[in-house]
Amino acid sequence: MTNVEELKTQIKRLNSKAGQMKMDLHDLAEGLPTDYKQLMDVAAATYEIYRQLDELKQQLTELEAK
Repeated sequence: MTNVEELKTQIKRLNSKAGQMKMDLHDLAEGLPTDYKQLMDVAAATYEIYRQLDELKQQLTELEAK
């Protein structure tokens, strides 16, 4: 598999996970103030997933431009 193909596969998997994290964060936010103690942990995990996803997409863009 080429680096481009590997990145696309990683992005696809991470996109799926990011979507689930976004939904979990949304569900938690809608249930506030119940479980408010979990909010920071879930938000931090969601942020990290999206940060990683952005990084991989930038790498893919760079590789495809070559």
